[in-house]
Amino acid sequence: MMNRILFACLFLALSTESSSLSCRWMDHKFRQHNEETLNLLDTMVSAKNATNATEVEVTVAFPNHLYHQVSKSSAEDKLAFTVQILEEVAALFEEDHSSASWEDSTVRNLLNIVNKQAEELHSCVSSLSKTTKLHMYFKRLSHHILKEMGHSAEAWEVIRKETKAHLMRAEQLASSLHTAH
Repeated sequence: MMNRILFACLFLALSTESSSLSCRWMDHKFRQHNEETLNLLDTMVSAKNATNATEVEVTVAFPNHLYHQVSKSSAEDKLAFTVQILEEVAALFEEDHSSASWEDSTVRNLLNIVNKQAEELHSCVSSLSKTTKLHMYFKRLSHHILKEMGHSAEAWEVIRKETKAHLMRAEQLASSLHTAH
C-alpha cells in the first residue's frame, strides 16, 4: 500500500513538473500564430516609415540580458516570460498608432493574435510572476520612443522593429521548450 502511495505521489510530482512542457497549445499553435504575427509586422512596413526610422536613435537598449537569464530557467519561467512579452507588446500596440501608415484591420489582427497567444500560454502556466525589469523596458519604449516622439510614424517603426525582435526571441524560447521533451 505504501509503495502505491509513493508511486502516486511520484507520478503526480513528475506530471506536474512537466505540465508546462506538455502544453499542447504551445507545441502545436504557438509557432503558427507567432509566424502570422511576424508576417503582419512585415506588412506594416511602409516606405515612409522605413526611410525616416533610420534617423531615429533608439535610446532604449534591447534587454538581451533578460533573455539570457530566462534561457537558463525552468520551462514554467520561460512560458511566464513569453506571456509577459506578449502582454507588453499588446499594451504598446493599443496606444495611439494613427500616425503610422498601417491599416487598422492589420493592427486589430495583430492584437487579436498576440492576445490569443498570451491567453492560451497563460493557461499553461501555474503562476505568472512578472519580471519587473522587462516591464520597465516596455514602459521606457512607450515613454522614450512613442510619447516623446508624439506617436509619430518614425516612432512606430522603431516599435515595430523592437516587437519583431522580441517575437523572434520568444520563438527561440519556444523552440528550447519543444526540444526539451
